[in-house]
Amino acid sequence: MEIAFLKELIVILGLSTVVVMVCQKLKIPSIMGFLLTGVVAGPHGLGLVHSVHEVEMIAEIGIVFLLFTIGIEFSFEHLLQIRRTVLQGGFLQVGLTILAIAVGFTLFGQEPNVGIFAGCLIALSSTAIVLKLMQTRLEMESPHGKIVLGVLIFQDLVIVPMMLLTPLLAGKADNPGLSLLILGLKSVAVGLGVWITSKWLMPRLLFQIVKSRNSELFLLSIISICMVVAWLTSSLGLSLSLGAFLAGLIISESEYSHQAMSNILPFRDIFISFFFVSIGMLLDMHFFLAHAGLILALVAGVLLLKILTGYIASASLGYPLRTNILSALALCQVGEFAFVLSKSGVEFGLLSPQNYQLFLAVSICTMALTPPLIALGPKTSEMVTRLPIPKRFTGHLTLPEQPETAAEAESLRNHLVIIGYGVNGQNLSRAAKAGGIHYAVLEANAQTVQAFKAQGEPIHYGDAAQPLILEQVRLSQARVAVIAISDPDATRRIIAAIRQLNDRLFLIVRTRFVKEIPELLKLGADRVVPEEFETSVEIFSLVLRKYFVPEEEILNFVEEVRADGYGMLRGLKHEKVSVKELQEEEEIEIFSRRLEEKSPLVGQTLLESNLRQNYGVTVLAIRRDAQLISNLDIHSRFRSGDVLVMMGHAQILTDTASLFRAAEV
Repeated sequence: MEIAFLKELIVILGLSTVVVMVCQKLKIPSIMGFLLTGVVAGPHGLGLVHSVHEVEMIAEIGIVFLLFTIGIEFSFEHLLQIRRTVLQGGFLQVGLTILAIAVGFTLFGQEPNVGIFAGCLIALSSTAIVLKLMQTRLEMESPHGKIVLGVLIFQDLVIVPMMLLTPLLAGKADNPGLSLLILGLKSVAVGLGVWITSKWLMPRLLFQIVKSRNSELFLLSIISICMVVAWLTSSLGLSLSLGAFLAGLIISESEYSHQAMSNILPFRDIFISFFFVSIGMLLDMHFFLAHAGLILALVAGVLLLKILTGYIASASLGYPLRTNILSALALCQVGEFAFVLSKSGVEFGLLSPQNYQLFLAVSICTMALTPPLIALGPKTSEMVTRLPIPKRFTGHLTLPEQPETAAEAESLRNHLVIIGYGVNGQNLSRAAKAGGIHYAVLEANAQTVQAFKAQGEPIHYGDAAQPLILEQVRLSQARVAVIAISDPDATRRIIAAIRQLNDRLFLIVRTRFVKEIPELLKLGADRVVPEEFETSVEIFSLVLRKYFVPEEEILNFVEEVRADGYGMLRGLKHEKVSVKELQEEEEIEIFSRRLEEKSPLVGQTLLESNLRQNYGVTVLAIRRDAQLISNLDIHSRFRSGDVLVMMGHAQILTDTASLFRAAEV
């Protein structure tokens, strides 16, 4: 039996490798390859694998590791930062889906508890597929990326109470009220144990393990913690999955969580692949073909319902129409945790074998449709935004604006328009304010707009790709606009909208990657600032200054780098800058000293002080009050309170200290 299963294991691994390679070529998520492997190799396909039970056991370990890593990634601090998206957006998406499914089941004569359980299954989306796709598309930092992440976090957390309530929905408890009370007490006890362990016991234990500097011991300890906590919760009548999540949560509060995560990821990825293979094996293709019409109708219904609930959840957070559509399309599939929950439903009689097959077929189809739906999201949202839709249905394209005063109207001429009010946008507004430049801000997050408007910022809400919204900030009369958002597709649409209204305006665009520069320039950007190379330029400039490369050479180098689209940094060759000779002078430093009132240098000129001749000190500049005097000559006279900026050997810091203090009597 063991040898037979070993052969089948080899078949699964070999077939998975081939199928996933094909999926990668077709830009299809690996998860779909594992599902397809299970369908093909399983007993309902070619019959290459018959040991379904053994595969399911391995898959169960995969789910344990998956929830364990989710627990490690879970941070109370991070949750507080995005609590509105998680709690409001996630609750609305899950709650509305459950309500709609439960009502629909009741209308068709099903028991309400069955409808509620079915709603729980349908409400869950695929964290693994969606996040992988959004990371590939560089959309995690976009507004819809943040919404999707928040809703998925809520779903990952709500699976725990769903699994705990499944026996109650099945009516397996003699006294539901008492069972619920006992369940609540158990949950409180477990939660208290987790809190105590994560705060006091686990940090000390992990410290002792890490102190040994034995990587094998650390890995063994992490896996042992996961399995022990999972077993303890299971022995209390709770689930293995809940225990794995709590184990991850315990470790997440320690400073060793990142190391634990990196060690466990390879195991998680291997075992979770078997989970998706096992799901594919359970799908009966004969059943699928016999009920293809019903399955496709249900797939369409599930997608439409989840698009609607996802849209409502996003719109409730105050985002514009385009963001709401993209968020809804990303959340419209049924996820992997629904498969975990469905097994509990079969066990407790909430799902009949036929309905279970129906659920598997519908879920796998929605997963398969996820990549093309997300890919079509930008075009779909663009088409919808052109339709004459009443504003009350578009996620509030505008917030109520205060009447514009005459002073505000006058300030919005030759002004700066900032699109996006994240870190870059806020820093830019501070610089504009310090420089006396009038500016206006456009932001798509209603909560951000309300918060900063209350502080007196000239900030407006709306989708900057809409000409009507751009006119709120008088873009046609602006001199400069800066697009400082993290959504590449939205950036392109905004450039096109801006150029339709104002082709004379100087347009600066922020992007994350150099490869996007040519297309953005072609669309109408005057200057594109890529984050990945601007960071390199800034770091390299600091390094060159530390080695005392002349400032004009540094500036020439920076301009040369930017002039050719950062091509120099792709294959860096710059003969003008040489630092080898300066490396021998690594003890030379630039330092500053303030002249006290009775310092012997006060009243002397630079020539009279003989600082260079006597001490080897070169005075570079004098800071006097708020003024920096850099064009010194030999007759420049020192005053009390002056700060002298000087260059010399490190030892001079000690040798010359007495010159700047009051002379001793």
